[in-house]
Amino acid sequence: MRSKSSSDNSNATVTRSGSRRLATRRDSRPRLSRRAKLGRTTLGTIAAAFLLLLASTPLFAQIGRQGPMNGGIMSPPVNQRPPGLQFVGIDQHLNAEVPGDLQFIDESGRAVKFADYFDHGRPVILDLGYYQCPMLCSELLQGLVGSMKVLTFNLGQDYDVVTVSFDPRETTAMAAEKKRDMMKRYGRANTDQGWHFLTGKADQIEALTKAVGYQFQFDPKTEQYAHAAAIVMLTPDRHISGYFYGVEFAPKDLRLGLVQASENRIGNLGDQVLLYCYHYDPRIGKYGAVISNILKLAGLVTMLILGTFMFIMFRADRRRDRIAPVAHGELGRVR
Repeated sequence: MRSKSSSDNSNATVTRSGSRRLATRRDSRPRLSRRAKLGRTTLGTIAAAFLLLLASTPLFAQIGRQGPMNGGIMSPPVNQRPPGLQFVGIDQHLNAEVPGDLQFIDESGRAVKFADYFDHGRPVILDLGYYQCPMLCSELLQGLVGSMKVLTFNLGQDYDVVTVSFDPRETTAMAAEKKRDMMKRYGRANTDQGWHFLTGKADQIEALTKAVGYQFQFDPKTEQYAHAAAIVMLTPDRHISGYFYGVEFAPKDLRLGLVQASENRIGNLGDQVLLYCYHYDPRIGKYGAVISNILKLAGLVTMLILGTFMFIMFRADRRRDRIAPVAHGELGRVR
């Protein structure tokens, strides 16, 4: 009786063990199927989102092209300007070459030519004003210094600044005093050779302002000049790259302007990406976003992410396929 009972118990144990192994094999297969279904569902969702992004690109590009960009300062036609300001403004001469043989006197009293500041192959920021200006010129210089301090580019190493007085009555002493003030505000050591303050004769001043399209007007009643507030970006070969209006300049615009004017001699890969997504708009004197290019770049990044994800998923599927036969073989040996 005991042997029969033991035999029955042994058979029951084997049956339960076999049932467990069979249940384990049956349960393992649906789990692999659910993972595969989850992977296919995830890939399908991402692919659908990517197709939706591509389909919406033309729509966003059209939205980005609708209407002019807002902001900025533009000079109205001469016949629409108020009395006393008929000859004040800026006529943009983009890509025009500025004469290099114009003669001036720098802050140390040395005779120089305008071309002397382009021998180092660096972009140049040209600032036109006058040193005894009671308000606008000083505010512009302070705004320019504030933006320059934010830049990682170093004055005199990556770019130069040339400030020219369009008042022929001003002296070298005035230029030197203005330079001391601005260099103190800038505050970086060994940069004083990168900013130059010039004075000159009326005919040389007129030739320079005419070349860049800068118009100003003298008011004999107040003995002051009416003029626009702007800086001009020049390439290393003295061509006009852009105009930036106002008395404050966004560091981003100033940096991109210098990179573009330098013909990519300064800057990094990030600046190149920004220049692809932002283009200079001469109507407002700023860099504006190009929606179509941003969407193209976003589509490229999405494709890279999707491709990487699919590669990882396929590798995981192949790894599971290699592991599954081994697991089945081990179960067979156990049985």
